[in-house]
Amino acid sequence: MTGALVVVATLLVATAIGFALRAANGRVRTAGPDAGGSVPDEVRAVLDPAAAVTLVQLTSAYCAQCGQAEKVLAGAAAATGGLAHTTVDLTDRPELAARLAVLRTPTTLAVDARGVELLRIGGVPKQAELLDALRDHLPA
Repeated sequence: MTGALVVVATLLVATAIGFALRAANGRVRTAGPDAGGSVPDEVRAVLDPAAAVTLVQLTSAYCAQCGQAEKVLAGAAAATGGLAHTTVDLTDRPELAARLAVLRTPTTLAVDARGVELLRIGGVPKQAELLDALRDHLPA
């Protein structure tokens, strides 16, 4: 009987964790006053100087969702004036991942032309939420 209770409890905990992870996936988090600083020079170097905001997709070689994120981000950039998209591979750059506080890929940073992080998204972004969050930073 105890074994059955342990199995049921384990399944309930795993289900709750799964729902929590699913809810956090793709959620837009705006940079707080302490997080909205300048990005490292390695990221600043890939920003599009002609864009008001560049979406910097942080990827890795073993990222299962990076292709999906690429489609969403590239589509948003192509359809939105003042928005650009680029990628940075963190596979062989753990020091950069640590400086950016990236714990998973894909992670997307929205960075303005000055190199200031505006927001970040862990997982595959939801295009409508992303564009809504960036509305004030893009040209009309």
